[in-house]
This record gives sequence, structure tokens and C-alpha cells, in this order.
Amino acid sequence: MDVAEELAAELGDAVAVPADLREPDAARQLFDEVERRLGPVDVLVNNAAHCETPDAFGALTADGLRRHYEVNAIAPALLVSELARRQRSGREPCVVNVSTDAARAFPGQIGYGTSKAALEALTRAAALDLGAAGIRVNAVAPGPVQTGWMDAEMCARVGEIVPLRRVGEPADIADAVVFLASHQARWITGQILQVAGGHAL
Repeated sequence: MDVAEELAAELGDAVAVPADLREPDAARQLFDEVERRLGPVDVLVNNAAHCETPDAFGALTADGLRRHYEVNAIAPALLVSELARRQRSGREPCVVNVSTDAARAFPGQIGYGTSKAALEALTRAAALDLGAAGIRVNAVAPGPVQTGWMDAEMCARVGEIVPLRRVGEPADIADAVVFLASHQARWITGQILQVAGGHAL
């Protein structure tokens, strides 16, 4: 069972809409299809990300940097813009962008880190520009999260440097996203919420 099927089974309705976010028209196409099948968008979570290696000084390429920025910064900007363009009176949609707690400085991950820093700048600018329209824009900045890329030894090392003494789990990030998208966060906008167990303090 894929993710869309799991969501449909739990929530009653869910669709998967594939898109290449590097394409300039992807935002419009995604919104068109989602609105056609499910109605207006109330919550936009920009969680797609591009990360590749090598991504360090001495090995950077223009193409590699471009790919990082196309997915991690340009696509979210276009998606937020599309949400704003379709905003209708009486609706107050919100945006949650997914950054990284290393966006301030990510040595060895230059394209990834700087494109996520751009995403955080976008978050603040969009919050200022779109607040009068009732659109809230925030971001979460995860720390090291186990999504299958860390072995047991790395998990142990990470646990030693994280103040809360454990590696993050996907649910830790999901819960923060749900909060920022909820009524309980109705007067919060322009914030970058570190969800990292104190990592990178």
C-alpha cells in the first residue's frame, strides 16, 4: 500500500500527484490538479528537497548548485506564489516550509545548506508580504532525523551531541508541522521552529 492509499484509508480521501519541481510550470499544474480533485488548498507543506554529493568547496558545479536551488528554494517560492494567487476571501491558508537546523552554516553541504537558508529568508518575506491576506507562513528546521540513512553507530554518535540525547524521528517533525498548520498557531507567522532536540544550539 502506498502513502496515498494509506491516507485515503485513514482519512477517506487522498490523491498522489507526481511533478518535477524543477519545471517552471510545476506549481500551477500541481494546484490545478489538486483543486480539481480535492478543492482549494488550505495547507501547503513544502517538504520536497534535493541533496546530492559532492557538495563541498573544491567540488561545486554550477549544475549541482542549480539543481539544489531549483527544488529547495525556487519551487517553494513558486508554490507559495501560486497559493497566494488563488487566495479567496473567507479562506486563510497557511504554509509550512521544511528547512534544516544547519541552514545557518552547513560545511560540506554548500548547495543544500545555502538553498535551505534561502528558504528561511523566503519564509520571513512571505509572512510579511502575505499576512494582510490572512496567509501565515512558517518553517520547521529539523535536526538529524532517522529516515534510514544513519546506521546504529552514527545514531549513537548523534545521540551523544543532541541535548535531548536521541536522534529525531519523522513523527517529531510531522507533529511540529501539524501544530504550525493548526488553529492553535493562528497568531504565529514568519517563524523558523527548530525541531532538533537542541541540536545546533
